[in-house]
Amino acid sequence: MRKLLLALLILISFVSCKKEAPSTHTFVLTGNIKGLKEGKLYIQRITDTLLVPIDSIIISGDSNFKSEFKLDSPEMLYLFLDRGVSNSLDNNIPFFAEPGTMNIQTSLDFFTTDAKITGSKNQELYDEYKKVMSNYVDQDLDLYAKRFEAYKKKDAKLIDKIQQQQNAITKRKYLYTTNFAVNHPDAEVSPYVTLAEIYDINFKYLDTIKQTMTPRVAKSLYGKKFMKYYGERQKMEQ
Repeated sequence: MRKLLLALLILISFVSCKKEAPSTHTFVLTGNIKGLKEGKLYIQRITDTLLVPIDSIIISGDSNFKSEFKLDSPEMLYLFLDRGVSNSLDNNIPFFAEPGTMNIQTSLDFFTTDAKITGSKNQELYDEYKKVMSNYVDQDLDLYAKRFEAYKKKDAKLIDKIQQQQNAITKRKYLYTTNFAVNHPDAEVSPYVTLAEIYDINFKYLDTIKQTMTPRVAKSLYGKKFMKYYGERQKMEQ
C-alpha cells in the first residue's frame, strides 16, 4: 500500500512538473530605456499592412521593462515608444523576435539609433544584412543628389550615366539579397528579406531560394508567405 501511495505521489509530481514546464513557443523581451521615467511601450506586429499592438508596458519610475507572450514562429516585431504629444519619428524599433529571451538596451533621446538588440540569431543575421544594404542605400542617395544637379543643368548625357550607375546598384542589392537567402537557408530572416526587398526579382532566383530553403523554415511564418507567393509567381510564369 505504501509503495502504491509513493508511486502515485511520484506520478502526480511528474505530471505537475510537466504542466509547469515552459512552452517552447514562449517569448520573453527584457530591456532598459535610459532616461525614461514615465511612459508607455507597445509591442506591435504587422497585420494586413497595419501595425497592431499585441502587448503594452507601463513605465513608471523604473526604466527597465519586461514582456512575455506566446510566439509561434520567428517574426519581425516593433517596440513602439508612446511619446505623447511629441511628433518624434524616433519611436519605433524593429526587432526579429524568436521564441526564447531577447534584450533591448536603448535611450530615450536616441530611441532607435541607440538600440542594442541581443538574444536572437535571426536578429544577428538581419543586422549583418542591414549593414551591407545601408552601403548600397548611401551610394544610391549620393547618385540621386548628383542626378538632381544634372537635371538642373539639363545634362542628358550625365543623367543617363547616373541612371546606369543606379541600375547597377539595384542589381547588386538584388544579387546580395539572393545570396544572403541562399547562404542562410535555415534562418527565418531569409524568406523575410526576400519578400521585403526582392519580391519582383526574376523568377529563376526565387526558385533558387526555394530549392535551398530548409523544410523547417518553409513551415515558418515567413516561409509560408514565401511559398504562397512563389506559387503565385510560378503560375504567372507558365
